[in-house]
Amino acid sequence: MADLFDDLPRQDAPPGAGGGPRLRRAERDQIVLHLACLDDLLAPEHEARAVWGFVERLDLTALYAAIKSVEGGAGHPAADPKVLVSLRLYATLRGVGSARELARLCESHIAYRWLCGGVGVNHRSLSDFRTRHVAWLDAALTASVAALLHTGAATLERVAQDGVRVRACAGAASFRRGPSLHACRETAAAQIAALKAESDADPAAGERRRRAARERAARERLARVEAALAALPEAEARRRRNGGGEARVSTTDAQARVMKMADGGWRPAYNVQFATDTASQVVVGVDVGEIGGDQPCLEPMADQIEARYARLPPEYLVDGGFVSLAAIERLSGRGVTVYAPPPAPRSGRDAAAAREDDCPAVVAWRARMQTEAGKLIYRERAATSECVNAHARRRGLTALRVRGRAKVRAVALWHALAHNLARTLALPAQAAA
Repeated sequence: MADLFDDLPRQDAPPGAGGGPRLRRAERDQIVLHLACLDDLLAPEHEARAVWGFVERLDLTALYAAIKSVEGGAGHPAADPKVLVSLRLYATLRGVGSARELARLCESHIAYRWLCGGVGVNHRSLSDFRTRHVAWLDAALTASVAALLHTGAATLERVAQDGVRVRACAGAASFRRGPSLHACRETAAAQIAALKAESDADPAAGERRRRAARERAARERLARVEAALAALPEAEARRRRNGGGEARVSTTDAQARVMKMADGGWRPAYNVQFATDTASQVVVGVDVGEIGGDQPCLEPMADQIEARYARLPPEYLVDGGFVSLAAIERLSGRGVTVYAPPPAPRSGRDAAAAREDDCPAVVAWRARMQTEAGKLIYRERAATSECVNAHARRRGLTALRVRGRAKVRAVALWHALAHNLARTLALPAQAAA
């Protein structure tokens, strides 16, 4: 046995030289059988589990009632609304706004796959669900805040409000004046008539379907032009009040308005308003305005808070853009103390000095904002409302993918609900610290 391998060459390394490294190299073409359930692939403390737990506590009765496919009847089974709500909330927290991107993540990302739980979704159903249930979103926001008020995590004793201008899904070139809008309507109507005549005369099924698609697109274009014409009188009235020139309305999104943005530029946008409880940084009210200025938004938000929670906040914090002497007087009569910096008078007079036509509530407001206590309370506005706006922008509320005020409000409500979810998870940890 000792001389069995004597005829083989020796494998000794040359003196002074080391052998090459022995490695386990990647082989991506090999077939691997991997057995695991989705629940084992997601960490126990993962954020997606918290989102699912939050959604399980929501009242989804209205969403289930809207499903037309029922037991014993015809129709394909619908996706569980609990899955769709969880996907939309988690995507909002992660800054995913595109329905197509969300659909891709549901196939490739373990957290989204875990939320789906084997339920198939597509970008069209995800996109429709985002804007279809505005009333339910509104009720869910109220319920989430009411639960925090019941536990004492939120107090509604002091509320701060601020607006964030969000780029609309419309181009600046889509804004047209009245004569141009009428010409666009005539062109779209003529195109629809021509496509319908061609479709009736052509028996080919394939070509007929293509013409039907073009006809549908032309009808949608005509509907947008009609919406722009319907919004034109209001835009013209606003222009006359402001002493501007001829009014223009977008043929892409008739409710969008050109506003001055944070970078100083002017672009089509919506003015999204958030009202925040300063004690918990929880969003208690959401509104969407079509005017760039914040002054008309103060009282409607206060009315919304009262309608939601059957009470008004005793103290209300806003910046100088919201100041309206008439609104301050009316809110004071309803038991609300407004904290806002008085605008600097053009005549060089003292902003705290009472005017001859000031009512007692306005006189008290001017004096209040000159005290150290008033200034200290007002400082909480930036730490709450501006913080909420910053989180919304970080989560993608910078440019809209939907058109129309109702759909924009739905997107804003998703952001508010996702923000409140994040605050609900953070508040116990902050209290323990």
